[in-house]
Amino acid sequence: MEIVTRQGPSFGVARLNLASGESVRVESGAMMAMSAGVTLEAKAEGGVLKSLKRAALGGESFFLTTYHAPQEGGWVDIAARLPGDLINVVVQSEQSWVISKGSWLASPATVELDTKWGGFKNLFGSEGGFVVRASGNGEVVLGCYGALDKWTLAAGETITVDTGHMVAYQDSIQMSIRKVTGGLVQTFKSGEGLVFDFTGPGEVYTQTRNPNELVSWLSAAIGPNGASAGGVGGIVGGLFGRE
Repeated sequence: MEIVTRQGPSFGVARLNLASGESVRVESGAMMAMSAGVTLEAKAEGGVLKSLKRAALGGESFFLTTYHAPQEGGWVDIAARLPGDLINVVVQSEQSWVISKGSWLASPATVELDTKWGGFKNLFGSEGGFVVRASGNGEVVLGCYGALDKWTLAAGETITVDTGHMVAYQDSIQMSIRKVTGGLVQTFKSGEGLVFDFTGPGEVYTQTRNPNELVSWLSAAIGPNGASAGGVGGIVGGLFGRE
């Protein structure tokens, strides 16, 4: 599978070029367009229990959609839910990746997806919690909210990242999660909750925007009693350049 990205960094699209008879698994709802002759099927990959685990804990869809190329080959265009950049990372037998929930978009069948515990959840949000581990061999397409930053950490080098800005990291990285401040009062004053400490060697990808903050902002803008359809439409239109 050859992956070509375009429209970045703001509104990334990835074209998955498939050879004759090749297949690729794609996050449900991520397909934007596909060439003639490509067929698809949606199913609970790995069985019902594994699919429930992936959906309820990992933030991905219960069903994964598999696209199959015809004899002459074909392509599938995919895009993420939120505006932002796309990137493809290489998963190898000796180098797996840990991916934040909602960032996985596509990968071949040679890549195994599983849900693992990534740290305690913030009491006041959905930060931390479960993440997706990609292992095996192949390229994985990741999406983010905003632009992507890449950090290459040397052995023993550490950076601290807000949990809502984490996209993915290699499993050679040592990760720990903690409160950014010493107590509840300081947490409220600073507006920060939990952070990841990443220690190299390895690569870490972060996103310049935080989806959790978007949800909080929308909730505050709409208000506790909801809003009219026009009000919500105006808010969303303002965010994405539409009226």
